[in-house]
Amino acid sequence: MPRSRRAARRGTGSARASSPGSEEEAGSEVLSHCSSASESAGPAEEGAGSEAASEHGQEEEEAEDRLKEHMDTLLDKSAKARQAALQGLRLALSSRTLSEFLLERRLTLTDSLEKCLKKGKGEEQALAGSVLTLLCLQMGSGPEGEEVFRSLKPLLVSVLTDSTASPSARQSCATALGMCCYIAAGDLEDLVSCLSCLEGIFSTPSTGEGGTAPAHHGPLHCSALQSWSLLLTICPPSHLRSILDNRWLQLPPLLTSSSVALRILAGETIALLFELAQDLEEDLCHQDTEFLCTQLKVLATESNKYRAKTDRRRQRSIFRDILRFIETGEYQEETVRFGLECMYLDSWARQRTYQAFKEVLGSGIHHHLQNNELLREIFGLGPPLVLDAAALKASKVSRFEKHLYNSAAFKARTKARSRVRDKRADVL
Repeated sequence: MPRSRRAARRGTGSARASSPGSEEEAGSEVLSHCSSASESAGPAEEGAGSEAASEHGQEEEEAEDRLKEHMDTLLDKSAKARQAALQGLRLALSSRTLSEFLLERRLTLTDSLEKCLKKGKGEEQALAGSVLTLLCLQMGSGPEGEEVFRSLKPLLVSVLTDSTASPSARQSCATALGMCCYIAAGDLEDLVSCLSCLEGIFSTPSTGEGGTAPAHHGPLHCSALQSWSLLLTICPPSHLRSILDNRWLQLPPLLTSSSVALRILAGETIALLFELAQDLEEDLCHQDTEFLCTQLKVLATESNKYRAKTDRRRQRSIFRDILRFIETGEYQEETVRFGLECMYLDSWARQRTYQAFKEVLGSGIHHHLQNNELLREIFGLGPPLVLDAAALKASKVSRFEKHLYNSAAFKARTKARSRVRDKRADVL
């Protein structure tokens, strides 16, 4: 399958890692200032730089030694020791780019993760699935990443579809199956089989009391639906049309789920399908579309007191955006800033892709956006920026400047809210 990331890269002109005009000028001034500062650096500063480089190299060696220890501990007889090693690997792979270190050891690590998935239970299987996802992300979309995915795909499917496995293990395998397929799938057969497997999870009929899914199924269905919708963004038009014609109607019933997260994810997936239909110039209008909009309006204005206030507020905000997009085609653009760069989430496809990687990487998402070539390729950010220590130091904002910025933002926000309150008072 040709590796087309058309949906994830929609609007690359507005979504590349470049700030608006003023930010570009400020960045160029910073870089020019740093270059002149580095030219005038004295011997003392050069000596400090060499000491910092040696300390950095020593830290790298210590970190690699710890990673080797974690990989050796994966073969330990103690389940607690293996879980601790998996947690250490997950933290290291999510917070740093280690593709060169892992390239030589990918087969050893893959074999160890396979044993953890086969013989482990519950938490160990869940951690192994998370580490596998991060390993594929580090390997990238080349033959190495595809090799890791192909070798463990049958085992991931086996754990995911095993009703006796722990919910956390199945949830982790659902995420791993979707993410690894997105990163490394080389043909349509792999993509279609993963879509079918994930669809079978979130579209399973409810079996709980009162016709609702059991509470512990909520996170599992969310992970399966998120992975399924992520794969839709790279789905070829031929297969996507069949989904738009038939299978999208399985999503509206999820809007009545007792899980707030599942309702929101189902609404975002519906908006994504409408967006993909527009790209293909397909008409997604159906006899149930009017009823769907009615459901969305109810969710966008829901005020049931038995739900948490934060859940109600988040649900209303997101479903207002979903309803506005379906009715008018307008998307509320978001800006993600990292380091000296920023990118724009100007479509549901880009938002779904970013949220999927953010959930896997956690707080390490900004580091990977700056340094991971795979993520920069997916989001059209270009090659990683090369900045020296002086440039990084100069780019940092002082505490006083932060205070001034926050004060100005607070004043602007207060004025805007006052105008809104005045308008409401006039209406009343």
